Amino acid sequence: MFLELLTFPISGPLGGIIWIAEQLQERANAELDDAQNLQKQLLALQLAFDLGDISEEDFEIQEEELLLKIIAQEEAEETE
Repeated sequence: MFLELLTFPISGPLGGIIWIAEQLQERANAELDDAQNLQKQLLALQLAFDLGDISEEDFEIQEEELLLKIIAQEEAEETE
């Protein structure tokens, strides 16, 4: 306890920097996971269409939605 109080001027800001770095890492991983999930959904949709599980009309509607999400995400990344 006494040692923590003595080293707080150094360990306090260092702990804050570490916390910020962890938060940035978590956000980057979440965004990467979102992009990968959209790509996987698009691939699964294509597979379902190829197997005849969904109609061409349903495929086109869902594909357009996914592509719009992917484009919006890419534009958001460019603006950051």
